Amino acid sequence: MLQNIKSLLIGLSRDERSQSAAIDYGLSLAQQAQAHASILTLSPKVTVTHAFVSQVADRLIEEENTRLLGLAQTLADQARQEALSQGIACTAEVVQEHYPALSTSFAKRARIHDLTVFDAETDTLSLNRGLLEEGLFNGGAPMIVVSPGVTRYSANRVLISWDGSAKAARAVSDALPFLRAAQQVEILSISGEKDLSKSVKGAELAPHLTRHGINCAVKETAATDGDIGETLRTQAGYFRADLIVMGAFVHSRLRQMVLGGVTQSMLKSSKVPLFLSY
Repeated sequence: MLQNIKSLLIGLSRDERSQSAAIDYGLSLAQQAQAHASILTLSPKVTVTHAFVSQVADRLIEEENTRLLGLAQTLADQARQEALSQGIACTAEVVQEHYPALSTSFAKRARIHDLTVFDAETDTLSLNRGLLEEGLFNGGAPMIVVSPGVTRYSANRVLISWDGSAKAARAVSDALPFLRAAQQVEILSISGEKDLSKSVKGAELAPHLTRHGINCAVKETAATDGDIGETLRTQAGYFRADLIVMGAFVHSRLRQMVLGGVTQSMLKSSKVPLFLSY
């Protein structure tokens, strides 16, 4: 059983139940961990910034916000009923705000939970991706990003993407409850994008994990055609990984946080849920 995971935040920002894998995955995780599930449905509030808005336009905006709020409430109610039917302690809340306030509310709630679960989003410019990144970068807690179609939590085989960095170390530390519960863990180092010769090697991490009672192996490989993201996905398939643990990397560009290449690649194309820490 998973230990030390007692409070789980499931963030939902889809319009319909069928669009979200995070609901089933998050509830399955909460059940296995015997954790409380906080279900937070995030609904954007439509606004028009033009100074002159007709009464007709104002009414249409109000009707759209009412419609979106109704969809969010239905989604929250459905998720709550599913949790209760499985004997999972839960609360459900709907937040409808303009996007900046909505993303801030999500990050604030993440700070008072052990872990956040959220659906993957391939569109880098979408509202859902913005919420995901805000929760990850400013939530202060690790996040599991659930790949489409993965509706049940499993972490018997966990792959650690290891480059010896502080971000990778943070991810490993945050993921210890999952690593201890896994049957097999592989520490994978991929050379190519970074010079790993002076970094902490996977073989040096292994004894630390062994002291925690974690059964782990170490593997080093070169990136295929210089593509670390694709190599990581391929190796995850070879290992039959249920979960990939990795640090989230960003670049500072014009005072904005821009995801690093490997993180971006994995968020767009991973078929395996990602355990991310920042």
